[in-house]
Amino acid sequence: MGGVRERLPAGPAGRPGPDRRGEPLMPSSYVVREAVDPADREACFAVRKDVFVVEQRVPQEIEYDRYDATAVHLLAIRADGLPLGTGRLLHGADAAGKTGGESGVGSLGRLAVSKAARGLGVGAALVRAIEEAARARGLTAVDLHAQTQALGFYERLGYAAYGPEFPDAGIPHRAMRRTLQSPRPAPSVTGVAR
Repeated sequence: MGGVRERLPAGPAGRPGPDRRGEPLMPSSYVVREAVDPADREACFAVRKDVFVVEQRVPQEIEYDRYDATAVHLLAIRADGLPLGTGRLLHGADAAGKTGGESGVGSLGRLAVSKAARGLGVGAALVRAIEEAARARGLTAVDLHAQTQALGFYERLGYAAYGPEFPDAGIPHRAMRRTLQSPRPAPSVTGVAR
């Protein structure tokens, strides 16, 4: 199950609510990093459990899969250590079943943002970080399976839907793809500034 299941802004007037400690979240108070150590991976899984298993009632036995061991996991985390969101990238043989077997295409999945962090740009920051991880691995495009309620979010980030709607964990989804642009080289500096 490779569905992207981000829940978008909720709460009064779509504004983010307080964190678990009752403090308001600030847009610039987090970073997105690759989850390489066990504590970061556990934080990723905790966010996924809160969003998918608790909020969306996805059965825990299908939320976690064999791809978690080899996926590139990204974590959005506040400066004080509070995890805000997560997503993962499948590449190589792991992505083949989700991308039609195209070797240069990665699969973005398990995108989740905590309730308190919605509306702060965390989801978009995670998508961009996953795209950078894909570029770093030589991939030229990223596919995902988006919940239909999140199609507009991904379209704003440059993804285009293709194929029919399908259920994933009982939730309607559509396949989407974005071709990645090569990173632009830094402009060369010639001459002397006066």
